[in-house]
Amino acid sequence: MNNWQRIDDEAAMLAFGASVAQQFPSGGLITLHGDLGAGKTTLVRGLLRTLGHTGNVKSPTYTLVEPYHLAGRDIFHFDLYRLAEPEELEYMGIRDYLRPDALCLVEWPEKAAGVLPVADLRIHIRYCGEAREILLEEFNRF
Repeated sequence: MNNWQRIDDEAAMLAFGASVAQQFPSGGLITLHGDLGAGKTTLVRGLLRTLGHTGNVKSPTYTLVEPYHLAGRDIFHFDLYRLAEPEELEYMGIRDYLRPDALCLVEWPEKAAGVLPVADLRIHIRYCGEAREILLEEFNRF
C-alpha cells in the first residue's frame, strides 16, 4: 500500500491501531515514524486495547521500553526519542526483545539506525491540518 490514508480523529487512529493488531497474530517488528504528537502512541494504544490491555498506555519516553503480556504473547513498546546513541540499545539487551515470537512496536526508529533489523511494517504518520495521514510500507512479512 503506497497511498496516504486520512485519519480524522483519535477514534479513527485507535481503530487503525486495532486493524494493525489483526495483521500481527504473532511476532513482528513495526516501526512508527512521525513528528511529536502525530499519533504514534495513540495508534499503539488502539493496538494494545484490541489485544486486551485495559490499563493506561503511555509513551515509554524515559524507560525506553514498556512490556506487555497480552493474548498469550509478549509485546514491547519502545520510544527511542531520548536515545543518545544507537549503541545504547545493545547495552539494554535489544536483541533479547527482538524475538520471532514477540511483537515489537518502535517509535522513533531512526534513533536506532544500524541496530534494528528491517521492519515488517513501517507506519508513517503526518499532520494534515487537524487530521492525520498514514502511509504503510510493508517489508518482511507480507
